[in-house]
Formats: sequence, C-alpha cells, structure tokens
Amino acid sequence: MAPRKDIQAKIKLQCPGGQATPAPPVGTALGPHGIAIGDFVKQFNDATRDKMGLVIPVEVTVYKDRSFSFILKSPPAAVLLKKAAGLDKGAQTTGSEIVGSVTRADLEEIVKIKEADLNAASPEAAMRIIEGTARSMGIKVEG
Repeated sequence: MAPRKDIQAKIKLQCPGGQATPAPPVGTALGPHGIAIGDFVKQFNDATRDKMGLVIPVEVTVYKDRSFSFILKSPPAAVLLKKAAGLDKGAQTTGSEIVGSVTRADLEEIVKIKEADLNAASPEAAMRIIEGTARSMGIKVEG
C-alpha cells in the first residue's frame, strides 16, 4: 500500500474544457502552491478534450511534496441550460423576463450529465432542481 500524502491545499477552479491556459485564473490560483502549472494545464486539457466549449469545475488537491491530483466535476447547470436553449446569457430580471425555452427531454439530458454531482433522492427531484435553475434564469420549460 502506498504511503498517504499530506495535503497542503484544495483549490476549486472553473476552466473551459480542453482550453485551459497558464494565464489567470489557473496560474494565479495554483502558482502560490508551487505546483507545475504547465503539467496541470496539459493533464486537464487532455482529460477534458471531449468537453470543448463547456466550463468544467475542477477540484485540485495539492500535496506537501508539491505533487497534485484533480477531480473533474460536471458542468454547472446554468451552462448546460444556456447551451440547450441556445442562449449567450440568462434573463436580466428574474421572474419577469423569458429569454428562451427548453423541453423536458433537454432537462432529462442535463440531469443525466449532472446526476453524479446532484444531491437529489430521485430523478424527478433532480429534474425539479434543474427546472428551478432554468426558471431563475428566465428559461421556460415546455412539455
């Protein structure tokens, strides 16, 4: 069994899939911890090449010996909803402005993508969570 490494820090970032660069926010978040930023960028981009164009949350664990590991999360629901509705951004005023619409099938696809990261007891509860996010963004759910 490998010896357990001591953790120095845990850092949460959101980077574009397959397109991370050493520039901010990656460089400024990881640099002070002494890890090789180029190595992180290369490994992250290789791991997320199939998710080009989506924002991917990543949790980086930095160890005392300046090595690191990372865990990829699913894209934020808002990003997936905007993509499904074909929008650049959500509504300016919540509750009174409708900027787009998605179908129940679109919601089901988003729930499938996010199911590992959602804290829901059932698929129906997960659908309600995503539906609430859509409503707050001014996206109407049809069907």
